[in-house]
Amino acid sequence: MAAAQQITAVKLASPFAALDGLMAKFARYRLYRQTVKELSELSGRELADLGLHRSEIKRIAYQAAYENE
Repeated sequence: MAAAQQITAVKLASPFAALDGLMAKFARYRLYRQTVKELSELSGRELADLGLHRSEIKRIAYQAAYENE
C-alpha cells in the first residue's frame, strides 16, 4: 500500500518538477543575459580595472549563471 501511494505521489509531483526545472533554466538564462548586458555596458577602462577583457564577457556570464548552481 505504501508503494502505491509513493508511486502516485511521484506521478503527481512530476509535472510540477518539470515546470520547476523549466523555470530554473529560464532564471539562469535571464541571469546570463543580464550579466552580459551589464558587463557590455562597461567601458574598456572599467573592464580593465576589473581585470577583464571584452572578449571574456560571455565566458564570465556563463560561469556566473550556469556553473554556480
